[in-house]
Amino acid sequence: MIPVYQPFFTGREKEYVNQCLDSTWISSKGEFIGWFESEFAKYIGSPHATSVCNGTVAIHLALEAVGIGPGDEVIVPTLTYVASVNTIIQAGATPVYVDSLEHSWQIDPEDVRRKITPRTKAVMAVHLYGLPCDMDSLTRICEEHKLLLVEDCAEGFGTYHRGRHVGTFGDIATFSFFGNKTITTGEGGMVVARSKAVIERAYHLKNQGVSPAREYWHDVVAYNYRMTNICAAIGLAQLESATPIIAKKRQIADWYRAALEGLPLKFHDELPGTVHSYWMCSIALDAAADRQPLREHLKAAAVETRPVFHPCHTLPHCAGEGHFPVALSLSARGVNLPSYPALTREQVEQVCSSIAAYFQRAAVGHATESAGTRRPAAATSAI
Repeated sequence: MIPVYQPFFTGREKEYVNQCLDSTWISSKGEFIGWFESEFAKYIGSPHATSVCNGTVAIHLALEAVGIGPGDEVIVPTLTYVASVNTIIQAGATPVYVDSLEHSWQIDPEDVRRKITPRTKAVMAVHLYGLPCDMDSLTRICEEHKLLLVEDCAEGFGTYHRGRHVGTFGDIATFSFFGNKTITTGEGGMVVARSKAVIERAYHLKNQGVSPAREYWHDVVAYNYRMTNICAAIGLAQLESATPIIAKKRQIADWYRAALEGLPLKFHDELPGTVHSYWMCSIALDAAADRQPLREHLKAAAVETRPVFHPCHTLPHCAGEGHFPVALSLSARGVNLPSYPALTREQVEQVCSSIAAYFQRAAVGHATESAGTRRPAAATSAI
């Protein structure tokens, strides 16, 4: 089986973890936590960062840190992973859904403009599958309307818009280091911010609201969202290998692009002014009816895939009204292909050959079906 993803450990992960074990600092204190935070902030070009135990709590913490709460509306793309929306609801705010753009799969800035109300407090930009949103437009909209800009960069490590790493445009931003992310800590996340005061509030909230001046004194309802030293050790080793990891993923994307050319699908590709990190190499089929049969065909060929996310407005617990034709279409046509850094060219060609074989078989089937429907008509006219 060629899996859709698997971690890529080729650096100092074992060495650093063993250092944690030898030191006995294995929980949420230890030298690797601060080391990972500072190196991560340096890598993406952010002035402040604080680590957390997963990418979902990173979003919740970010929303709380900038003051999102009951009565507020947060504009968010409906085509996103559910964590983006769940955390808005958990913060007591209301998600307001917008559609996506067909060419990029990212949030539609013009739909954002249409959805702004007096209750709108923030826009959440989600850099889906490793391609950046149109940050020029979103930044301009937020500045014009005095809105907070929150970036969900769970899938955007190594992603750039006009030379800037995603996560450096908004008031606050979040990253995920789940096991299938470009760099991983197993479970983990990061919150970054421009403002020192905001990141200090995030730190206070993630650490049970403990007073910095009085021992075991807690002054606010807060959370235990801290990252462990072991996870930070793995993250630091992964960060040291980030450049070659991303280079491998971009090479894999090149192989897919070339091998899939001419098939009835569109590769989710880089756009001018962007750097796509290709967290997932994804395709949108021309016909939604082909999506599930193709996935079953690939599964029979020992190739794992996954569908593009269901639009959140269709989910029962966060259902919302509105017209989102692009999101619905992309969700119905989209497929994520194996995308992990250790993929070989031969494996990518195997995946692509299997996709091509599916469409060849489908074309033969359609031709046979069409011929079958024509024969009775010809026979009738001859009588």
